Amino acid sequence: MMRGPSFSARFRHPAQVVVAAFVVAVAIGTVLLSLPMATTAGEPADWVSALFTSTSAVCVTGLAVVDTEAHWSVFGEVVIAGLVQVGGLGIMTMATLFTLLISGRLGLRAKIAAQAETKTLSTSDVRRVVRKVVLFSLVCEVIAAVVLTGRFMIGYGESFGRALYLGAFHSVTAFNNAGFALWPDSLIRFVTDPWICLTIAIATIVGGLGFPVVFELARSWRHPRKWTVLTRITVGMTVVLLVLGTLVFLMTEWRNPRTLGALDDPGKLLAAFFTAVMPRSAGFNSLDISQMYPSSWLATELLMFIGGGSAGTAGGLKVTTLGLLVFVVWAELRGETRVNIGHRRLPEATQRQAVTITTLGVALVAVSTYVLLALTPHTLDQVLFEVVAAFGTAGLSTGITAHVGVAGHLLLVFLMFIGRLGPLTLGSALALNTRARHYELPEERVIVG
Repeated sequence: MMRGPSFSARFRHPAQVVVAAFVVAVAIGTVLLSLPMATTAGEPADWVSALFTSTSAVCVTGLAVVDTEAHWSVFGEVVIAGLVQVGGLGIMTMATLFTLLISGRLGLRAKIAAQAETKTLSTSDVRRVVRKVVLFSLVCEVIAAVVLTGRFMIGYGESFGRALYLGAFHSVTAFNNAGFALWPDSLIRFVTDPWICLTIAIATIVGGLGFPVVFELARSWRHPRKWTVLTRITVGMTVVLLVLGTLVFLMTEWRNPRTLGALDDPGKLLAAFFTAVMPRSAGFNSLDISQMYPSSWLATELLMFIGGGSAGTAGGLKVTTLGLLVFVVWAELRGETRVNIGHRRLPEATQRQAVTITTLGVALVAVSTYVLLALTPHTLDQVLFEVVAAFGTAGLSTGITAHVGVAGHLLLVFLMFIGRLGPLTLGSALALNTRARHYELPEERVIVG
């Protein structure tokens, strides 16, 4: 008799397991948020709002079609925080395990060299990896929660219970780069408060760097020459993007009376830095995004599309991908036949993976922007901002999220899911699906450009 494929046959590739797990998490979150007890009105939420919020939480995005505090009850907010935690830990754990799995496919000589230099773990240490990821995440969240709780009590007169709730909720959403806030204006009311803004910004940056990079920095932060290529690119690109982003927002919005123009100089610097951090994938905002100049929107879109570090809670194409492309372009401009980073040569397969992920990301954003323009009456700059925010799981918006219709919401749900899992699963699939060709075809030069 003919028998259907077994479960193991259907999920032969680890990426399939990750996608299936996140689908299940989104489904469970949708059901929980659809319960009457999840809303302040005591009535079941409509399925689109529940699905959108659940996807946004699991994919640690932060986009919302309803006011989080006004629409969802305490139970609903706890569900959202739980989904954010599951999504963030899931991404960090799976990305780290993929790193180990991919390193296990290296040749013996390359594997010995890599382990000797980086002191990386082997695939037999999976339990220890997961335990360290979870412990690292929880410690960071607790530290941020303590600082925020103290600030809410001392600076804003909140009771201990309320301050603890606010601190815990926002530490979870900050470290996991989710961007859900319990105020209708996100963090605009705290725009000049360094205790709130810097705590959330630091938690966002640490969560977005990625587990392998953070632990390598903890081991050898005094010896940059010993850093791996991953750490060098991640740290270097992160610093460059934060500095450039801060400068761009300062120059662009300095005299805008609806954003930086109303603040004093220290407040402008703090707000510009916070605004440069958040597009990395976090989604909080201390300035009104809808009142920014279009040039600032473009800068924000570029930062959202790039995202944060690999094997972290940030989304986007990853700074690693951008860094690799920079070195590839630089080598091509110099006429070099090999791409070298420090004292290491970049494999051609890795170069192709970076080009493939970037090209597919650009294509997806372009097609989705066209579709959403056709579905809604909004302008190109508003729609493009929304699409990039969903794909980059950044959670920022010009204010049109709730007004794109059911079809638009479903498109954004798709983009958040693909944007969260796409680069991870596609990157691992490309790395694990290498095949040796036993013959070579004749070479033919093609005119480029």
